[in-house]
Amino acid sequence: MSFRWSAQATQTTSAVALSALLLASASKHFRTPKFYYPVVPEYLCRKDEPGSRANGPLAVMSREEWIASSGLLEAAAAVGLLIPATRRVAADATTAMFTAFLAGHIDALRRAYGPDGTAAERRIHTVRLPLQVPLVLWSWSLRK
Repeated sequence: MSFRWSAQATQTTSAVALSALLLASASKHFRTPKFYYPVVPEYLCRKDEPGSRANGPLAVMSREEWIASSGLLEAAAAVGLLIPATRRVAADATTAMFTAFLAGHIDALRRAYGPDGTAAERRIHTVRLPLQVPLVLWSWSLRK
């Protein structure tokens, strides 16, 4: 008896692989949240210190809250990708999430090449930003 690899099997395998990646990333949000600090733009972060100015209308959460929220979103997306009935919606949401994360990666890269940036930050963020493109395309491909 020969085994034929179907398009559905490929789609399922791809969804499981992206789900595993998302779950690993989600857990890292809670184990080592400082890893994500550079990719949360300052303009999104609420200042909780007494007497500090607001960062603008988008500053509704602290940096830690943004990191925890995005970790929870990644975990939810990972679960959604594993369930065939929710896969398309989860793929759309994951694509939107990865696309939204581009703003943080661009901001981190901008700061890395600014006057306070270090050579290590420039290397890290120069690599991290382009990695978002295959993630966006991968999650988009799971919409079928």
